[in-house]
Amino acid sequence: QVQLVESGGGLVQAGGSLRLSCAASGRSFSNYVMVWFRRTPGKEREFVAGINRAGGSTYRVDTVKGRFTISRDNDKNTVDLQMNKLLPEDTAVYYCAADRDYYSDYKEISMDYWGKGTLVTVSS
Repeated sequence: QVQLVESGGGLVQAGGSLRLSCAASGRSFSNYVMVWFRRTPGKEREFVAGINRAGGSTYRVDTVKGRFTISRDNDKNTVDLQMNKLLPEDTAVYYCAADRDYYSDYKEISMDYWGKGTLVTVSS
């Protein structure tokens, strides 16, 4: 069992930055691929960024490349999402998720554990 708790959301102006953090409790954090998703009202939850177990490989959706960076600290059991150059369309609830498969397809249905989300609002 893994419990995930997100933090760091808030209100920011367009062009600004926020750093989201996800703290994991439970065993074997390093055995999970960690993923950030987001959901905008009226839309389905979408993949944002993922990082492999060791932290050496990352993948991001095209709309955030060059602006968002995902990282993890397996000693602290945390995964972060640094968000720069934020846009109003980045406004969403951001969720942290964990996938026990070694190779994740980064699909929502494949995730084994979810956090409750943290709200990011970007004003224009």
